[in-house]
Amino acid sequence: MERFFGGNPLLVLIRLSIISLIVGMLLAAFGFSPFEIVESLQRLATSIYNMGFRAVEEFGRYFLLGAVLVFPIWLVARVLKVMMRSNRSTPANIDQHH
Repeated sequence: MERFFGGNPLLVLIRLSIISLIVGMLLAAFGFSPFEIVESLQRLATSIYNMGFRAVEEFGRYFLLGAVLVFPIWLVARVLKVMMRSNRSTPANIDQHH
C-alpha cells in the first residue's frame, strides 16, 4: 500500500488535504468556485460532443502540449528520487589511507 501511495497512506492523505486547502484558497482568491469548475468541465464535454472530430483533434493537441512539459518533469523527478534513495542506501566510502 505504501508503494502505491508513495509513503504512509495516512500521511499522504494529510499532505494532499493540506495542498487541496491551499489550492482551494488560491482559487477562491481568484474568484473560482467548485461549481464553476464542474460547469466548465460539463461545457467542455458538451462542446467536444457537439464539435465532433475537430474537438478530439484539439483535445489531442492540448494533451500533447501539456505532455511535453509534464512527462519530462515527472521523469526527472522520479529519476532524482531513485538516485537519492540509492545514495542513501549505499554505505559511505571510507578512506583507506590513514
